[in-house]
Amino acid sequence: MEIEELLERYRQLADRYAPAKANREYIDEYKKTLLALLMKDAERSGVSSAAGQERDSRARPEYVELLDGLKQAVLEEEKVRYHMKAVEWEIEIWRTKQANERAERRAYGA
Repeated sequence: MEIEELLERYRQLADRYAPAKANREYIDEYKKTLLALLMKDAERSGVSSAAGQERDSRARPEYVELLDGLKQAVLEEEKVRYHMKAVEWEIEIWRTKQANERAERRAYGA
C-alpha cells in the first residue's frame, strides 16, 4: 500500500475519532452534572445525607441510562482509536521498508 493511501485512511479515521472522543468527554462531564441534579432532587424528596442522595441518584433510571450511553461512547472511541493505531503501524512498516531499500541501494551502489 502506498503512503498516500495510508495517510488518507488515517485522516478519515481522525475525522471519526474527534467526534467520538468529544462525545465521550461530553457524556463523562454530563454524568457529574446529572448526578448533582439528581442529588438535588433527592434532597427535595427528603433525603438529607449526601451519601443517601448519591445512592438514590445513582440508582435512578436516568443515571443508569447515561452510564449505558457512556459505555457506548467509550466503545466507539476505542474502536476508532485502535484502527488509527493499526494505520500508524502500517506507516511504520512502510517507513522501515523504505529505509531498508535505501540501505540496500547504497550497499550496491545503485
